[in-house]
Amino acid sequence: MNIYGIEVNIKNIPKLDQSFAPLFVFNREFLKTAKKPVSLAIERASGEMARVDSFIHGTAEMKEADQYYINRLVKTILWMKGGFRIFINDKDTADYLKAAYSTGGIQDFDYDFMSNVFEHVVEVVYTDNVPESKDCPKKIGGHLDGCRIGFDAGGSDRKVSAVIDGESVYSEEVVWFPKTTEDPQYHYDGIVSALKSAASHMPRVDAVGVSSAGIYINDRAMNASLFLKVPKELYDTKVKDIYIRAITDTFGNVPFSVINDGDVSALAGMMSLEATNVIGIAMGTSEAVGFVDKDGCITGWLNELAFVPVDAQPDAMIDEWSHDIGCGVKYFSQDSVIKLAPRAGIKLDEALSPAEKLKIVQGLMESGDKAASDIYLSIGTYLGHTLAYYYDLYHMNHVLLLGRVMSGKGGDIIIAEAQRVLEDEYPEFSKDIKLSLPDEKFRRVGQSAAAASLPEIVK
Repeated sequence: MNIYGIEVNIKNIPKLDQSFAPLFVFNREFLKTAKKPVSLAIERASGEMARVDSFIHGTAEMKEADQYYINRLVKTILWMKGGFRIFINDKDTADYLKAAYSTGGIQDFDYDFMSNVFEHVVEVVYTDNVPESKDCPKKIGGHLDGCRIGFDAGGSDRKVSAVIDGESVYSEEVVWFPKTTEDPQYHYDGIVSALKSAASHMPRVDAVGVSSAGIYINDRAMNASLFLKVPKELYDTKVKDIYIRAITDTFGNVPFSVINDGDVSALAGMMSLEATNVIGIAMGTSEAVGFVDKDGCITGWLNELAFVPVDAQPDAMIDEWSHDIGCGVKYFSQDSVIKLAPRAGIKLDEALSPAEKLKIVQGLMESGDKAASDIYLSIGTYLGHTLAYYYDLYHMNHVLLLGRVMSGKGGDIIIAEAQRVLEDEYPEFSKDIKLSLPDEKFRRVGQSAAAASLPEIVK
């Protein structure tokens, strides 16, 4: 397969997606002939930097390939680590990125999203002095001492646990409707109600940890689907500090921490696996990802891999939100199952919700349906190729696979096929990557209980 003049060949092709072209393989082939050095760095909050040193061709004949490679590289780093200022030392590439990352540019979704998250308009800076990388990982979680509350905010239910010296003494799960409610007072009241419920089962509250879907910087909700319907003017004043206000209004000056639910999943995985360097990938409504590094630290990166491109084929499926193609959400979520079903000969009623469509395919899978099996085999092939890319980005040793797409027989097929593809096509990586499904120990730790362990109690 030839993409922008780069020949991309893979041994393992998804049965139901013969045109799939792993971005990692495209990058690898591109770099075999690219000889002109180029460096870029993306500035994040608090002066943190993500620097990448690479190569392009720098010729008129390979201009399209160069622009595509840089476009996908910048997008990957933006959604993996976050940022608002892009430094680059190649003038033509800088001009291209300035046009792409602007209102009306081809990456206007990313431009607008990152500008809002970091409260600073995304800008591209041409410079000969590209800054060096700078990270500020934090040792967080795994603290079991004292009387703690762990709160886990999901889109359909909220969970809270009261934990005393590492033992859960109370937990509850309450249905709520945060995604369809405009008034942020509803969300605030629900959070406070859960905190008070847990507190009533302990003699005191020493610390509070929160796991919540969305992007959180310094405990603030910079963007979160839980508050999707809240108007912009209310979001800025009532939502960004909603967890900070709820905790301090209820308990005063107690230690607390608010982080993305994907990172808490990775933390729970670290606690259950008793290992570090863990990436958690939850395949559900979207692709949610978290990461705990080799030192057991949360990095502060976005880890929003749902928006990271994984497929280089020009006619890859479009993500309806970002209007970009080939991004993880269409390969590692219920969207992937729904996308592949008609290709397998399974007709799904369009009137059904995505979750209902997934349940139908899962039911077929449990009964041993061959067409359903082909869907999960194809997702497993996607995953094997993409884990090689994720390893190149994260250098993780453990991958914990979660979410409703991974449940049942389908999940077993996905993990077995991904392992096979890794070993067959990327043997240099496969020996360093261990794939796992949640076990009983992980379920005992739980999301809300793991969240309770986030803050350190300074004595």
